[in-house]
Amino acid sequence: MDVVIGIDTGTTATKAIAAGLDGEVRAMTSVHYPLSVPGPGRAELDPVRLRDAATEALVTVARECRERGDRVLAVSLSAFLHGLVPMDAGGNPTGPLITWADNRSSAQSDELAAAGRAKPLQARTGTPVHPMAPLAKLAWWRAEDPAMLRDTPRWGGVKEVVLSGLARDAFVVDLSVASGTGLYDIHERRWDPEALDIAGIDAGRLAEVVPTTTALKLHAEVAAAAGLPADTPLIIGAADGPLANLGVGATPAGVAAVSLGTSGALRTVVNAPIADKAGRLFCYALTEDRWVLGGAVNNAGSVVRWAGQTMAEGFDRPPAEGEDADVRDAALLVEAATVAAGSDGLICLPYLLGERAPWWRGGMRGAYLGLRREHGRAHLVRAAVEGVCQQLALVRDTFAAEGVPMTEVRATGGAVASELWVGVLASALDLPVAIANTPEGTALGACLLGLHAIGELPDLDRAAALVEITAHTRPDEADAALYKRLRPLVEKSALAVTDVLTELDRLAPSPLPGTEKAVGTPVRG
Repeated sequence: MDVVIGIDTGTTATKAIAAGLDGEVRAMTSVHYPLSVPGPGRAELDPVRLRDAATEALVTVARECRERGDRVLAVSLSAFLHGLVPMDAGGNPTGPLITWADNRSSAQSDELAAAGRAKPLQARTGTPVHPMAPLAKLAWWRAEDPAMLRDTPRWGGVKEVVLSGLARDAFVVDLSVASGTGLYDIHERRWDPEALDIAGIDAGRLAEVVPTTTALKLHAEVAAAAGLPADTPLIIGAADGPLANLGVGATPAGVAAVSLGTSGALRTVVNAPIADKAGRLFCYALTEDRWVLGGAVNNAGSVVRWAGQTMAEGFDRPPAEGEDADVRDAALLVEAATVAAGSDGLICLPYLLGERAPWWRGGMRGAYLGLRREHGRAHLVRAAVEGVCQQLALVRDTFAAEGVPMTEVRATGGAVASELWVGVLASALDLPVAIANTPEGTALGACLLGLHAIGELPDLDRAAALVEITAHTRPDEADAALYKRLRPLVEKSALAVTDVLTELDRLAPSPLPGTEKAVGTPVRG
């Protein structure tokens, strides 16, 4: 069979799959690496390990393709957004890669917002002014280490790091990743002068921006190690969020994608860049004429995992050897499903890892509101699930305010294995939810974009027909009406306590004892 290999570089693992022209996944591998948390608010990766993982994943899947007799037509790339790494003049990393989860630049983001510069910047760049963004990270460097900023000849991100290992002589970045830096004007299609001034760098130190369908040349040593012809096209690809939409077939008008894993996101595809008036949505490129509008939330399955580790007797320990933490989480969710919608008047603000959409404010923390003596563990867990889904519904309400239609949701991620999660999500969004059978949707999206780039998938909307749907869940009418009534209270509560929670964050910025080196599965954008 003819296949394309998709390589998805994530925050804790690089995954590679081979998919045929019909979207069937033929081979798969995963290469893991640790996330480093060297201090409060920091989240870093070893860029050399990241670069090597992409090559390792490619070699493994290409070998399996050869053994099956499959022919590799192309290799296509996906990368997580908002990474930043200093590089030398040859494109080699000279320091750690700062991930989206690093929030050391909170003060710089707050200053831009206070000065009234954040929303105009977001309107031009499509990226909210937030500590996640390279714009804010570079502003931090300008304030804290101006000599290093000045003396670093190149600045890149995840895609540039991966390409430094896979491609020959290419200091380029795709339009999709560039649109998530906060430095690129998505309307004028150039590095934004004001953003560059805030960052303290010039455009010459950033990569050339090219279309997501651009074909590069594999490095000869990499092609040989993978057993691929030297002329196998290397498609530069796009960012993980936009490719996740493609991978679940959520590209036609009105069809949205929801990712429900450790984190969550709600995204839909539009035909041109959109700057929402409230500044609550991001806008990132999939191709030059297809753009993904959406919002990511920092907390989803991670909240239930936390509940299992802190509230449940016998759950307050790491899993024993041979014990599956997912099984323990599933037991909690079954218990939580015995509680009625609304959790008997309990609201959870599930901001354990801070929050992004729709607030885009650093320093947010979680809270329970309305606690009474009769509330038990099941109420707390159900309220957490409802809090996450209500957060996604607040993002969905922003789509409605912008006149962007949404008639169906395709969901993917570990949490969709739970009937409670899917049922609450459908009712909170008040939309039917289809479960897409694409366990590696982002990597599959990379494969499909690769097929598009080489002319084998002319219409990206055809991806919807290639993705298998395993289940449909419709919203419960009564639950949907209740969540709609509760949602303004969620928003009012979040906004009312934000200043208190931010001040608490400033008073106690250090991680709890014993967590300084913690490495979880962090949130992807």
